[in-house]
Amino acid sequence: MMGRPKLVLASGSPRRLSLLAQAGIEPDALRPAELDETPKRGELPRACAARLARAKAELVLETLRHDDDFRGSFILAADTVVAVGRRILPKAELLDEADRCLRLLSGRNHRVYTGICLVTPKESLRQRMVETRVRFKRLSSDDIESYLASGEWRGKAGGYAAQGLAGSFVVKLVGSYTGVVGLPLYETLAMLGGEGFPIHRAWVDPATAMPA
Repeated sequence: MMGRPKLVLASGSPRRLSLLAQAGIEPDALRPAELDETPKRGELPRACAARLARAKAELVLETLRHDDDFRGSFILAADTVVAVGRRILPKAELLDEADRCLRLLSGRNHRVYTGICLVTPKESLRQRMVETRVRFKRLSSDDIESYLASGEWRGKAGGYAAQGLAGSFVVKLVGSYTGVVGLPLYETLAMLGGEGFPIHRAWVDPATAMPA
């Protein structure tokens, strides 16, 4: 490939696009991977996030093999799973789903797993898993009703978006805030930089400060 290698984001998520923009990266193309994200029977949250991230990357890789403009690009895919114990919470699309998620998360700890899968120009696959522990305050009926009315929960894993109004629900977070939002930046940029994608040195040099 001539010049800078291209990067294709296997997602249409404005959150992931915004996070990459924070690091000065603009994907050359967005290719949302449409697939069934239903967990398999008995599947653990970590395994589910890893499987879906890989499946998204492989699906986009297959489509790009027939695309002269983007064949041989880096492909970045991710999937985020919110879980209470072994129970995987849905990506809420209905009001009742979001309501159940919020009531379950109220006043307790949960974990957010974000799997990353990077396909290199030589079609090698690299995967990482980032786990973050989150604790919510005890939510009042007013908290829940107001949040449901905002509509921010729609399409979000666990029925909430930490970067929005639900940020006020978080009492404690141990791990990656950007991972909870949808793409753990530090780990993602380290993967890209390690495979030769041009990244500003401050993002991948462990002797420098980690990104906020």
